[in-house]
Amino acid sequence: MAKILENHLVADDFCLMKVEADNDAKMGQFYMLRAWDKFPVLSRPISVFDSDGKTVSFLYKVVGQGTEIFQSLQPGADITIDGPHGSGFPDAQGKIALVGGGVGIAPLYLAAKRLKQAHPDSTVDVYLGFSGQPMLVDEYEQAADKVTVNVGGFVTDDIDPTGYDVIMTCGPEIMMRVLYKKCVDAGARAKVYVSMENRMACGIGACLVCTCKTRSGNKRACKDGPVMEGWEVFG
Repeated sequence: MAKILENHLVADDFCLMKVEADNDAKMGQFYMLRAWDKFPVLSRPISVFDSDGKTVSFLYKVVGQGTEIFQSLQPGADITIDGPHGSGFPDAQGKIALVGGGVGIAPLYLAAKRLKQAHPDSTVDVYLGFSGQPMLVDEYEQAADKVTVNVGGFVTDDIDPTGYDVIMTCGPEIMMRVLYKKCVDAGARAKVYVSMENRMACGIGACLVCTCKTRSGNKRACKDGPVMEGWEVFG
């Protein structure tokens, strides 16, 4: 059980929630959240937006009954958070691009912060794609070397993959697939890591709801991922 410290709208249908909880969350991991007893039946998987060891923050989109309940919660309320779960983004250095679309931008904030803290001489560029109102751009600009914002178009058009050593991405599967193909077609040297946003029921690999096909067989996004190498999923 965790105590909510902040919970507010940051853009149309998007909220940022900060809770008090000791944690060792890594960039790219997620928690299973619930603020109800029996219904809805399932907890909701939400990526870690930020963490400082004593608090953890979640950026979520209000799309259904569960997230509508989250949005109604006020500071001081209790919420159950289970995690952190999954494999996160790897440590990396050099020229790094973080590419996100929609709510898929969420794990890229902590990634930018952690990568710059660990490797101050590295260059971390962030590419944010939105279909509507941009959000949290100032926060990303403070964490990264450069932020490129695309509204209503294709954020994958904005990146030259040949300029990077590592590319990490999260967002709609079609966006990540296009980005991976662009890297291959350009002969980019960059290693590509993708975060799969599959539906999840348990978060620990038992239910197989989040299974996705890879070149090495079916894998569970929650347990074997959500972060995987691009060639495994899209190669």
